[in-house]
Amino acid sequence: MIEAGQATAIGLIAGGGQFPLLFAEAARARGRRVVAIAHVNETSAELEEKADCTYWVKLGQLGKIIKYFKGEGVRETVFAGTITKTRIFHDILPDFKGLTLWNKIDNRLDDAILRAVAASLEEEGIRVLASTCYLDHLFFPQGLLTRKKPSAAQMDDIRFGWKIAREVGRLDIGQCVVVRDRSVLAVEAIEGTDAAIRRGGELSGSGAVVVKLKKPDQDFRFDLPATGPRTIETLAAVKGVVLAVEAGQSLLFDKEVMIAAADRAGLVVVGLREDERGEPHY
Repeated sequence: MIEAGQATAIGLIAGGGQFPLLFAEAARARGRRVVAIAHVNETSAELEEKADCTYWVKLGQLGKIIKYFKGEGVRETVFAGTITKTRIFHDILPDFKGLTLWNKIDNRLDDAILRAVAASLEEEGIRVLASTCYLDHLFFPQGLLTRKKPSAAQMDDIRFGWKIAREVGRLDIGQCVVVRDRSVLAVEAIEGTDAAIRRGGELSGSGAVVVKLKKPDQDFRFDLPATGPRTIETLAAVKGVVLAVEAGQSLLFDKEVMIAAADRAGLVVVGLREDERGEPHY
């Protein structure tokens, strides 16, 4: 993992959710001046209270981001938070630099877009750091987190889903699959994890097992898998039974709240790692 440097200012390219807020707090606690780029219709207005200064942009306005960062003396930045991926079809307003970059990208898969943006920033002298550089404590832990343990049949589904999710990630499609009785009910794509869980859960009726992994070539600078209380809420709503996550390779928000909600719903939440054969264990 890349460690943040000693520069006073650090940029924060923020999407939605609480991750940008947590990063801003952590960076300021380390003595960094946080210059935030917030996205209209995505980023919480609360970020203005957490960062030292905040600039609002529309999706695709890369030239503005670079201009704001250079004006504030930013030489390091992170990406943190979610962007609703379907916005690329109806809510994008690229400036000249953003449009030029967009037209150069061969495919519009997640990693290709983010790596291209990161490369463009680094060409301008703005180094992109790992989004977790101040937040190692947010990594999903290994082991059983809930009172309820997975049954033998559920472990079979976890192992089955693990292999499918790894292949889906290798193709840069998504990070999550929903399975039951070693059948694939849903594969996460552009709609995101919660929507995939709802879709798979509706098909299952009950008993859905959700497996969420990092991509094989995951770039820790952006788009790490993440779960939290809303994941549990969604899974419980469709009468799912298990959330299995790759430990140490994904983020967990509001751990205590999430585990309490899972225990109330009678769900299994477990963090697993692969052994040398690629088999998941907790």
